[in-house]
Amino acid sequence: MSSLLDPHARGRVILVGAGPGDPGLLTLRAVEALRQADVVVHDGLIDPRVLDFAPATAQRISVAKSRARHTLPQDAINALIIAHVKTGAIVVRLKGGDPFVFGRGGEEVEAVRAAGLPVEVIPGVSAALGCAADAMLPLTHRDWSSAVSFVAGQCKGLTEQDWSGLAGQGRTLVIYMGVACAGLIADKLMADGVAPDMPVAVLERGTLEGARALRTLLADLGGMVEREKVVSPAIIVVGEVVLLSDAENRLQALAQQAEAMS
Repeated sequence: MSSLLDPHARGRVILVGAGPGDPGLLTLRAVEALRQADVVVHDGLIDPRVLDFAPATAQRISVAKSRARHTLPQDAINALIIAHVKTGAIVVRLKGGDPFVFGRGGEEVEAVRAAGLPVEVIPGVSAALGCAADAMLPLTHRDWSSAVSFVAGQCKGLTEQDWSGLAGQGRTLVIYMGVACAGLIADKLMADGVAPDMPVAVLERGTLEGARALRTLLADLGGMVEREKVVSPAIIVVGEVVLLSDAENRLQALAQQAEAMS
């Protein structure tokens, strides 16, 4: 990784984790890489203040993706990166969270290396770690949880997956990209043996302005997401450690509201 410190090394890719959102959570190496960039190829959720670390002359290219829309397919993103590197540019591929945690960074590294081009990776604070810290939610705890698992919660193929053992007493489950099918996820977990009264939290826009941390029980997960109009980016945390967090108890609030109306 010494080439990062060599201002004369040209024609390379630096895959950079931008963290969960707050620019203050960038690593020093990430900032250093951005300051060298000729081209920044970035995800759509990157805070504009992060892009400001790149030189004013650097070309900024958004390859924003959402659940329903992709600006460019992954193969085209790979080709775009490679094309710029072949001109001798220093290309920073800037990705939210950590590139190797549900960021498809592995695919991009494979493509660049297959093209015979140099690439290095700078890790970032993952969404799970950053958002959990923001909500004062310890993912592990000596008294509550000695294991943590990370899964992608996309709806496609959900029923065929085996999630048994990933959540329950003494274990924490963190679900990325699960808001759109939160109700299905709750049904899946309960079908795989997780108790309906297991605490869950939804961490929306963690570390950013307008962040929310909401808590309820697993059986109410889909209902809470719908009632509270939760939108991405957000992660779901399942486990007893949720009770230790600063998350608002929305099930309790719903019960109090119902009592007031009766």
